[in-house]
Formats: sequence, C-alpha cells, structure tokens
Amino acid sequence: MSGQPHEEADNHGTPDSDRDRDQDRDAETDRDTAHRSETPRRLLLTTAAALAPLLAGIGATTARAEAQDPAPAAEHGGGHPREPVQPVTTTPADWEQVARVLGRKGFMAGDKAYNTHFPRRDLHVVSYQVPVSPELALGSHVAFVRYADGNVLAMGDLTVTEGELQEVTDVLQAHGIEQTALHKHLLAHSPDVWWTHVHAHGRDPVVIARGLRAALDRTGAPPAEPPRPTGPIDLDTDGIDAALGMKGWQEGRVYKTTFARREVVVERGMALPLGLGTISAFIFQPLGDGRAALNGDVVMVAEEVQDVIKILRSGGIGLVELHNHGLREEPRLFFIHLWAVGDALDLARTLRKAVDATNVVGVARGRGV
Repeated sequence: MSGQPHEEADNHGTPDSDRDRDQDRDAETDRDTAHRSETPRRLLLTTAAALAPLLAGIGATTARAEAQDPAPAAEHGGGHPREPVQPVTTTPADWEQVARVLGRKGFMAGDKAYNTHFPRRDLHVVSYQVPVSPELALGSHVAFVRYADGNVLAMGDLTVTEGELQEVTDVLQAHGIEQTALHKHLLAHSPDVWWTHVHAHGRDPVVIARGLRAALDRTGAPPAEPPRPTGPIDLDTDGIDAALGMKGWQEGRVYKTTFARREVVVERGMALPLGLGTISAFIFQPLGDGRAALNGDVVMVAEEVQDVIKILRSGGIGLVELHNHGLREEPRLFFIHLWAVGDALDLARTLRKAVDATNVVGVARGRGV
C-alpha cells in the first residue's frame, strides 16, 4: 500500500505546508483504494461461501475413491513385501557345539528348531497356595534356527528371580543379546519370579550360546540331570483332549497342549518355523479330584484380543499379562498369560473357545517350541 513508502520517505528540508498537502492527498488515495477493493473482496468471499459445499463434496468423493483403491499388492504371498528367508532343516548333530556350551543336550522341535530347556528345579514357588512345579511355569528355554542365507536366529525365555534379574540383564546386553519382553507368568506368588524373552541374530551360533550361558550362570538354574521317572498323571487327559480337540502329552508332572499360528510369521525378513515364538500353550498341573492348576498363554493378533479376554473371563480364567514377546514380527503378535485353579475339563472347554477365536492349529509333541 501507499502508506508504507510514504512512511519511509525522507522528509528533511520539505516545507510544512507541502508536507501537509502530500499527507492529505495520500490519505484520500488510501480511502479510495480501500473503497475500490471492498467490492471485489466481498464478491470473492460470497463466491467462496457458495462454492464451499461443492468443494467439500469433491474432496469427500476423492477421499472415498482413494479409500476404495486396493493396497499395493505384495510381491509374494503372506502379506510380506519380499519373500522371507526360509529356515533350513538341521539335526542335533549340527548343534553339538551349542550343546557343549550350554552344558546340556537339546532336542529338535520339528526338523528346523533346536530347543534346550533349563528347568528351575532350585526354586520352590507357591501361587495361591499351589506349589508350582518347574514344568508348569518355571522353565527357561532357548531355540536355535539356521537360515538359507547362513544366519542363525536364537529365541527364548529365561526364568529369573527378582534378585537375579538386573545382573542377568546386564550380561545379556554385554553379549549383544536383545531382551524383547519382561513380565510375569504367575499372579501373586512367592518368591518373586520374572520372565525375560531373549532374541539374537548372528552367523555363529556358538557365540550366541556363550552369551546365553553367561546369563544363565548368573542364575541358580541347576546343572542338567537325567529325566526323572514319573507315573501316570492324575487327570482325565482323554477328556482334556476331547475338549480341546487336540492330543496333548505328559511332560513330567503336568499335561500340556500347544497350538501355533497358521500365518507365516516373519521376523527381520526371516520366516519363523511353525511354533517358534507363535505358540498358545496350556499346561495343567493335577491337584486331585479332577482339579488342576492351569498356566500358559494365548497367542493372538490385535483383532482377536478382546474376544479372547471375554472368553477367558467368562470361564473364570484369570489374566496375568497382556503383552508382546517380540519387537519386530509381522504380523504383530500379542500374548495373554493366564492362571486358574478349577475343574480341569471345565477349564479345557473355556480354552477351546479361546482357541476357536484365534487363527491357530494344533501342534503335536515335538513340533512346537
């Protein structure tokens, strides 16, 4: 506008009368300019108001059209943009050095995952007046898988007391082993016990095993010992199998049934073998008269979580934790850890409803982790 140059002009040496005339002329020019611009501005605003509904309709139509466009198709199946690297078949002989470092022999869960258990027989944990057996909830485990590109993946879950937790964490971190979850499997219990999920990638499984062994050595986990003979379990296992629609198995003093996600689960571009880190596990510890303590967890995708919670609670099964076990898996998986004491068949019937609400398949003994 003309006012800005006028204010910036140098008025030194200009007579007062001339300066006054200049100011009057400029003021009149300003008023005239404002009057001339008022009509176009009013017209512009009126036109914009009239067009607003039309423009909004065009925007909404465009948004709906964009929303209806299908997402870009994945290059390969399973919803993953690239074909994931596949695990390769191995045998216990391929993991002999790992077994030596870990101080005990493992077993093949299927033909791809080499699994090792570390039961905490040194712990005497009680939850709601139930002595918890190592097989029910006090077992550490770690699984190793080799891939077609030569890399190795190790995943597991370590059982540690509250007094052991921080030092175990420091050792894992010092050896480059990730912790992907820290949580509990039991409700009120004594002494306090925690579970930390571990995850490692590398070319040399022995290096990973050394890091895990260093962490385990910071715990009271006892050395390996021969399997203890056990008699028949005091549960209607046929009834549990019928209720769950899946044959379970006796493991020490408990009865166990597992289910795995049907989807191909991919972690950092690597396809996980069936059951590795994708298991719903239900473990029954007999208490006599057909009753059992139930521990375990349900694996879900996000859309299944609320239905499963409602099902479990409707059957009187307590919730312990809702969380993730991993950091980068696709699809993203959630786990509900559970606890209950009651009639074993009633508990199994409720679990069957939870199983039916999730996309899982029964896994026979030796195939799951």
